[in-house]
Amino acid sequence: MPSVLSYESLVHAVAGAVGSVTAMTVFFPLDTARLRLQGVVNVLLTTPLWVVNTRLKLQGAKFRNEDIVPTNYKGIIDAFHQIIRDEGIMALWNGTFPSLLLVFNPAIQFMFYEGLKRQLLKKRAKLSSLDVFIIGAISKAIATTVTYPLQTVQSILRFGRHRLNPENRTLGSLRNVLYLLHQRVKRFGIMGLYKGLEAKLLQTVLTAALMFLVYEKLTAATFTVMGLKSARKH
Repeated sequence: MPSVLSYESLVHAVAGAVGSVTAMTVFFPLDTARLRLQGVVNVLLTTPLWVVNTRLKLQGAKFRNEDIVPTNYKGIIDAFHQIIRDEGIMALWNGTFPSLLLVFNPAIQFMFYEGLKRQLLKKRAKLSSLDVFIIGAISKAIATTVTYPLQTVQSILRFGRHRLNPENRTLGSLRNVLYLLHQRVKRFGIMGLYKGLEAKLLQTVLTAALMFLVYEKLTAATFTVMGLKSARKH
């Protein structure tokens, strides 16, 4: 036991900790890139499922928009078959480009959350549960509002059976993202990009606010148990 608590052991422990911190600091950008690549791979792998899921959910719905072409799928396999047969296999990746951009939605959310938290901590020593809940809700509301036009276009591209161009052909490629944004503004005004935003905010904002509240409480409890409560002060 004395050998374990010796000065030499302490030196090795400190050296190992410093080495670990140095290595983590140097290679942290690579870890960030890895997480981003994981997000990209996830989008590429799951987009076909989201396309089919969106079309099956909207099948049979009555639309007032004459540009939307109704579908008739008997199930998941039949949906895959008809999409590949009628629109080509790449139609399964409709909406990939906005999906890739939407990977940054959480980054925007956390950026505003941390910024608001730092501003509040300048004025008070500790944040209350209500403070955390409110800034969590605000940060998610900002992130959702900023990226919502892309979510709108993403849904249109995933549905796929949409005719908007002069030749009255079905849209189904990533290069139509900007075209769809322009056409939506032209036909419905700038607010056309935000149709359904209220429901989306109600769905995501409360969830995010509760998540941040639980996160802060668990983090504070963990630091308290470890005797590092003061480390949370900024």
